[in-house]
Amino acid sequence: MRVGLLPTEGGGTYRFAVIALAIVGILISSLPVIVVTIMSFSAADNTGFPPEALSLRWYGEVIALFTNEDASSAQSVVDSTLTSLLVAVIVMAISTLVCIPLAYALARGDRRIRAGMELLFTLPLVFPLVILGIAFLLIAESLRVDIGIWRIIIPHVALVLPFVLRNCLGAMSGISVELEEAAVSLGASPLRAIWDVVIPLMKAGILAGLIFALIISFNEFTITFFMYTIDVSTLPIWMYSRTVSSLDPSTLALSVFIIFADVLLIVLVDKLIAGRASLF
Repeated sequence: MRVGLLPTEGGGTYRFAVIALAIVGILISSLPVIVVTIMSFSAADNTGFPPEALSLRWYGEVIALFTNEDASSAQSVVDSTLTSLLVAVIVMAISTLVCIPLAYALARGDRRIRAGMELLFTLPLVFPLVILGIAFLLIAESLRVDIGIWRIIIPHVALVLPFVLRNCLGAMSGISVELEEAAVSLGASPLRAIWDVVIPLMKAGILAGLIFALIISFNEFTITFFMYTIDVSTLPIWMYSRTVSSLDPSTLALSVFIIFADVLLIVLVDKLIAGRASLF
């Protein structure tokens, strides 16, 4: 029997209100993306909206930035992109290595300890990113040691851990301890039972956490703004440097590429969480 989620009592007023609110919410969340996408096709040198003429000019500029050397910036867009990707990959690896055993321990341990640990790992989401950036900057400067790219990696790990941990915990919550006990009773060691039974069942949550870590780390700006140096800079910092004095329209075209990649990754996360796709 199919049950309607949007009742039509009262002349359909409730249904209309819900649909109207949904449309308003979608417009508010997507309006910046729509404006940036439209402006990326502008043929003008300025960023007036709406554009008077459309062109692929700025997409050509983006391709030129990646293929030609840029002497106007301390770090090229290619170097900044590679740094962002390297940071994101390392952050994914570290957060996964930390969160998989942590999620297992919390799921199999005392519930009171789990609640406290979840609260502890949620703290980076509660504090303003500016405060976190200042805090990590003070810590880095107090070390008086050049740690290079780890100035950016360590804060990013702290930022993405809550997202990866929650995905891993969500996957662990659906895995019964009886499955491990059955594997052990058949001769597997406890570690072998975890590796052969638990982790394969966690794969959707693990992969979703990995993708979230990639997206968040690659696009992170606020904390990175406090931690970057002239030798170690990410793509969001490079894009910001092109908008300090005046907005460079080529950054809008580059933003569209990033948005498109992020949307693909988010769709993949949705399919993984819903159990409709698998990567291994």
